Amino acid sequence: MFLIREVYFPQFGFMVNGLFWSLTTLVVATWRMRVRNVTWKELGLRKPKSLGKTLGISVLILIAVVISIMAFEIIKDALPFTIAPDTSPETAASKFGNLEGNWWLFFSIMPMVLLESALEEVLDRGFLMNWIERLFSSTTFATIIAVLLQAAIFGFRHSNDFSARSITAGLIGLVMGIAYIKFGRNLWPLIIAHCILNTMSMMDRV
Repeated sequence: MFLIREVYFPQFGFMVNGLFWSLTTLVVATWRMRVRNVTWKELGLRKPKSLGKTLGISVLILIAVVISIMAFEIIKDALPFTIAPDTSPETAASKFGNLEGNWWLFFSIMPMVLLESALEEVLDRGFLMNWIERLFSSTTFATIIAVLLQAAIFGFRHSNDFSARSITAGLIGLVMGIAYIKFGRNLWPLIIAHCILNTMSMMDRV
């Protein structure tokens, strides 16, 4: 997941490269699962028992994400360590183009944004968390380590440094990881919440 991000095709832009990274990782993950006779359904891509309950859980996840980010914004200046400013060269404009007032661009790239959102949940929560747990023999300790480690990896992958941006992404990963365990390891509430979160983020840029 880290090495594939070193492959970048500048002529295709950020979104296409992001999908390339995720789809390539998906292929590798599926191959490893097939070797071990594990299915995506077992990891959480199964039909929800109740649509209403699934949507309700998604709302709870969104609320928890917002609260965690707000709490971080309130306490970050009082933390006993220094958080680096965001030095990433990838601004919203460089990633997606100039979205301000451009609804045509918004609707044209949203399918890719939503697909990437779903893939992140499938890979980071569904695949990565379960494989970390298996590494530590699927104990309660292993589950805690898996939740924390995948959140750290998720945050680092979004910024590649220890900045406010990476911590914010890490908090999102932490909430998603806890929700994955808490609500029966079903990925659909997480996917829905992640898609809504990224849709709101993109709309804020228009």
